[in-house]
Amino acid sequence: MTMLMAGITYLDRVCISVLAPSIMRDLNITTVQMSYVFSAFTFAYALFEVPTAWWADRIGSRKVLTRIVLWWSSFTILTGAVTSYAVMLAVRALFGLGEAGAWPNASRVFSRWIPVRERARVQGVFFASAHLAGGFTPAIIAWIATFLSWRAAFASVGVLGFLWALAWCAWYRDEPREHSSVSAAEVAYIEAGRDTGRTSHAGWRAVMATPGLLPLCLQYFANTYGLYFFITWLPTYLSKAHGLQSAELALFSGLPLILSAVADVLGGAATDALALRFGSQRGSQIAGVAGYTLASFTMLLGTFMSTGSTAGLCIAIAGAFSMFTLAAAWSTAIRLGGPDAAVVSAIMNSVGQAGGILSPIVLAYVVDWTGNWNLPLRILAALYLVSALAWHWMRRLPADTA
Repeated sequence: MTMLMAGITYLDRVCISVLAPSIMRDLNITTVQMSYVFSAFTFAYALFEVPTAWWADRIGSRKVLTRIVLWWSSFTILTGAVTSYAVMLAVRALFGLGEAGAWPNASRVFSRWIPVRERARVQGVFFASAHLAGGFTPAIIAWIATFLSWRAAFASVGVLGFLWALAWCAWYRDEPREHSSVSAAEVAYIEAGRDTGRTSHAGWRAVMATPGLLPLCLQYFANTYGLYFFITWLPTYLSKAHGLQSAELALFSGLPLILSAVADVLGGAATDALALRFGSQRGSQIAGVAGYTLASFTMLLGTFMSTGSTAGLCIAIAGAFSMFTLAAAWSTAIRLGGPDAAVVSAIMNSVGQAGGILSPIVLAYVVDWTGNWNLPLRILAALYLVSALAWHWMRRLPADTA
């Protein structure tokens, strides 16, 4: 169920990047204005991420996730009814407000249902489903757009969330012992492997002072900065900088997220294996440093490629290397947060969303001022290197801090 939710989130998020040319034409929106449309979602998402996660840590993810998915699905459909730039900004901001907390809630679900030694793999599969959906979205939406208007396309994908929310509310329970199909032996197995030291909620000051929280947030800034390039301006970059069109453009627009799905699973498996060998803290650190170092190098290499296909391939591989680190990041957030897993995950994700807010806007202004479409990618390569250094900083944490 969380995999399906992750897939629907990315289907709803990514479709606007594919439909952007039609939206800009019909609503008379400029490139810079469209960058603010992209970022309006992310700004509201970041603003309400922590409050929504705090709410879930108190009342459970069954009710909160149901509300989240119903809300964002409604505003996905309403996006297709927009008639002006100002209304589009408002609708996308309300979309982001409603979706805020979805992924920290998934982390909370995993903290209650998945033993520690299996969490990185579960996180990897979860992210893979999101990225796989996002990777195929350009082709799916391009196909839908051949027989539906951009307005009807938003309605067609928005309906999926309503079906998911109804199924989730009927089936999910916040604790394994509350679910009728879970045996006593399985409850004992899950609860014995759940960790973590702390058993009660901490105050805000204690949560903000969590050891390792600052570098954890810093490394996630670049990850989301890069993600929002992939799901907003990448199709335009490939078209403007390299002249890719039609089928080839759809392929390379979705390739970073398709390859990321593979990297998510491999990153989860590698992080669990490294944790078994070196401990949770050291294993996550090794995965983070390796993933971001390779992402930085490959992204920089892509800016020197002379053909669209080789540039697109390098960019896709760089994106996959950055997503290799997701399981390490989110499993670390769960481990550091304990009973406040949703809040700690949300703080990390909120800082990441700050990168998502800036990413489309920075690209629009850099290109507007310099005319150079490769310069924003070199900025992203530098940010990936900073993330590798942040993971290296995590070595100062005590082993397996909980």
